[in-house]
Amino acid sequence: MTTGKINVSVENIFPLIKKFLYSDHEIFLRELISNGTDATLKLKHLTSIGEAKVEYGNPIIEVKIDKEGKKLHIIDQGLGMTADEVEKYINQVAFSGAEEFLDKYKDSAKDSGIIGHFGLGFYSAFMVAEKVEIITKSFKDEPAAHWTCDGSPEFTLEPADKTTRGTEIILHIAEDSLEFLEESKINQLLNKYNKFMPIPIKFGTKTEKIEQKKGEEVAPEDKEEPFKTVEIDNIINNPNPAWTKQPTELSDEDYKNFYRELYPMQFEEPLFHIHLNVDYPFNLTGILYFPKMGSDLQIQKDKIQLYQNQVYVTDNVEGIVPEFLTMLKGVIDSPDIPLNVSRSGLQADAAVKKISNYITRKVADKLKSLFNENREDFEKKWNDIKIVLEYGMLSEDKFYEKSSAFVLYPTVDDKFYTLEELKEKLAANQTDKDGKLVVLYAGNKEAQHSYIEIAKEKGYEVLLLDSPIISHLIQKIEGDNSGMTFVRVDSDHIDNLIKKEETTISKLSEEEQTNLKTVLETIVPKQNYSVQLEAMDSQAAPFIITQPEFMRRMKEMSQSGGGGMFGMGNMPEMYNLVVNTNSDLATTILTTEDKSAQESLVKQALDLAKLSQNLLKGEALTAFVKRSFEMIK
Repeated sequence: MTTGKINVSVENIFPLIKKFLYSDHEIFLRELISNGTDATLKLKHLTSIGEAKVEYGNPIIEVKIDKEGKKLHIIDQGLGMTADEVEKYINQVAFSGAEEFLDKYKDSAKDSGIIGHFGLGFYSAFMVAEKVEIITKSFKDEPAAHWTCDGSPEFTLEPADKTTRGTEIILHIAEDSLEFLEESKINQLLNKYNKFMPIPIKFGTKTEKIEQKKGEEVAPEDKEEPFKTVEIDNIINNPNPAWTKQPTELSDEDYKNFYRELYPMQFEEPLFHIHLNVDYPFNLTGILYFPKMGSDLQIQKDKIQLYQNQVYVTDNVEGIVPEFLTMLKGVIDSPDIPLNVSRSGLQADAAVKKISNYITRKVADKLKSLFNENREDFEKKWNDIKIVLEYGMLSEDKFYEKSSAFVLYPTVDDKFYTLEELKEKLAANQTDKDGKLVVLYAGNKEAQHSYIEIAKEKGYEVLLLDSPIISHLIQKIEGDNSGMTFVRVDSDHIDNLIKKEETTISKLSEEEQTNLKTVLETIVPKQNYSVQLEAMDSQAAPFIITQPEFMRRMKEMSQSGGGGMFGMGNMPEMYNLVVNTNSDLATTILTTEDKSAQESLVKQALDLAKLSQNLLKGEALTAFVKRSFEMIK
């Protein structure tokens, strides 16, 4: 047996490891299993090229809890190490790397967690263990070795009587980490980090019923049964997840099953999937799913998961996946994503930008092909995916460029047009006298019903654009399509929205109009309403409340963030009160000499107009109802 001192000048390196190098104690298990996986995959490679003259077989990694002995075992059947290799890799390389790192970063490294760097993964074991043993036998014909260290720089290294190839790591769990001896805790960690690792991971056993063969010896209690109970290894992972296969090997059902495997608590089926598979100029595989989504950008609990060679890294994929696609679900696996020292943080560099651009392009191409292959189905799904695509059009220029091929503009009557189809459809009827194409839209079918009906009577199409970011988006579309303007259907009287040459003559003289305006302005509250007289069809509504497109759009944009005028979100609501001078009511108001009767006529008409815009609430609504009952007594 040899004893020795790990060659470090920092005497108390273990407390430092515990304090600085690892922000998240639970990742020790991921690191040790990753090391075991690496050792197993390296052996597979060496046997395949004939460098290791041993049988590869069907190796597994086993995790065992010894609760009484307060020990946790991680056992692999990989390459193993000779005593010299233990000396080199465990005592020298990892430690000098750790010391160098601490020396350089000890002030800023508090939470950086440098796992997976400088071969330090193994030392994460000391976050939860007061003593660590390694019993290992190399695939080479050399004796097994037994290394022990109690968290001080002293270690012992002696021969061991292990006869099978591979490495067993034994953690003597520290008093402050006894939770890692609980089966439920280890199960949870294996499920989180190792669910799709490429080597089967055994954690205990489970019973399974299998069909009995004739003449087979069975336990007395199973004699009458067609099945017998057997105990089998409990393999917690799926070593060949869907994203590691070729799209041609997978059916729609396979993709759906994999979605359920990723998110067991998701009960809704995904709408469709996108299989990513690229090996140049970087390696990336994965499957992204479009979940069902309404217009609210709900906080997501099931996010896209990032893996590196089937090892779970994080579900914080900002930077790799364009922001608008972080609303999707699924998996991305890439050995080329440069993780900083923690395996859980990303460095923004050129490779990541390329990956982000590739994902954007791939998603756009898939949407285009879905639209072309089955437009009817795509239209049905539109409301569930539109928020992601609208957000993508706003935030990613490359996506915006491709979006015209598949982004749809639905009408209030459930017809769907692409932008080009829309221009073609509206050109004849909705071009105003200045040659501008006017696209009418509603934000809420119910609330703007009367305005929609007036527009439809004129033969106009009205779009239904109801997402929270629509004001930002139409601003962008107008900027890229000169001669086209979007106006909400309740932002003015219909004849003003699409101005044609013909004008209606007012039956009131100029003087009568001035008098009417004076009367109205003394009764209608100035701080909220600007009175506007219009000569319209005598059958049109006498009072109409509108909100100017510009004002409303700016207000909406400042409320949904990223645009609009400074402080507009806090401005009082301003409306136009459009009064039809050709209506009978206008004449009646003008000719009523009793001031209080005149006032109650105006108030009643204003309240009716407010009611049609859903603006009559609270005290004002109560007063209106009371006044209406008085009038019909």
